[in-house]
Parts: sequence; C-alpha cells; structure tokens
Amino acid sequence: MSHPSSERVLVVPAEELDRLGRFQGFDGEAERYLTALLVPELMSYRARSEVEDDPGFKQIIPYVILRSAGSVFCYTRGKSQGEARLHRKRSLGVGGHVAEADADGRCSREAYEIAMRRELEEEVEVLAPGTMRLVGLINDDSTPVGSVHLGVVHVLDLESPRVHAREEGLAEAEFVAIDDLDSGEDEFETWSRICIDAYLRPRVS
Repeated sequence: MSHPSSERVLVVPAEELDRLGRFQGFDGEAERYLTALLVPELMSYRARSEVEDDPGFKQIIPYVILRSAGSVFCYTRGKSQGEARLHRKRSLGVGGHVAEADADGRCSREAYEIAMRRELEEEVEVLAPGTMRLVGLINDDSTPVGSVHLGVVHVLDLESPRVHAREEGLAEAEFVAIDDLDSGEDEFETWSRICIDAYLRPRVS
C-alpha cells in the first residue's frame, strides 16, 4: 500500500466551483455540480502531497452517512484514518479520496462511483439491506482541511442498524439517535456538524 502523501488523488480546479456558484456549507443540488465537475476535461489525478495545501484544487471526497430508524452511524477517527488534521474527531461520514488506482485511473464519473463503493466496503461491514441516495455537497472554506476538499454526501438508509467497523481507525463505532446529536459540540468534525444542521436536523425558520 502506498503512503497517503504519495497517493495520486482525484481533483478538479477550484475555479470551476466558482463558475458554478461557490457556497459555504451544504448544498442539495449535488447532481447539478457533479454533472459539470466530474467530466474528463476537468478531472485529473495529482499527488496528494501537492494538493493538501493548495486551494486551487478541490479534492473530491465521497462521504456516506449510514442511517437506520432515526439513528446514524458515528465513530471517532483514529490514526489510521488518512487526514491527520481530523484525528480524534467524531464523524458521521464514511469515505475517502478517489485514488488513481480506482477504475484504472480513468477520469470519469464511474471512477468516482467505484471509489465510493470501495471506501465503504473497506471501512465498514454492512449486514442489512438498504438504499443509497446522493443528497448534497459540502464545501467548507473556513478551515484548512475544508478549503482543499469538496464532500459528496450520500445517505445509505438501512433496514436495521447492523454495521461493523472493519478498520481500527473507526473507533467507538455505534449508532446514535439523530435527536441526540449535538452539532455544537467540538467533538464532531466540521463536515459532520454541517450535515447535522443542514440535512439531518434542519432548523425550521
């Protein structure tokens, strides 16, 4: 297995996000953005070490939320999780970078879909049937981590909460009632707090 810093990951030019309409937080029009961004002429694979601090590119990250009967799968990120800046943070999302090895390095929407499924299978064992849906995008330019990543949020609705963590980096894994989630607590990473506030528990105006 290659070291994370030498891994070549999928990116798109950040200026394309500006052209489509840059937003802060959560946007439910994921398909509109992805249809325009995940095309061969914009997609490329670059060394992760080169783009981790370069806001000129957005690394595309699948972020899958596992939900069942009013609860969601949560865990604490351990050291085996790739992004060191998120270690010891609680998270709702399962996923990771789209690597050049996915779909043999092809620049296509298919490569993204393959990577999303691979990340899910590597990190958790899902023992219940369910339905996957694309529900939104996360862009958070308020943090160094967020400024170089674009999260693609999927929700996997399961018939029962039968999920086991495969990686030790997913510590303290459990299903937590959505009503018990407190997005204001510092224990959650920013992307999870955004999902809680904007999608799982939206505020009623």
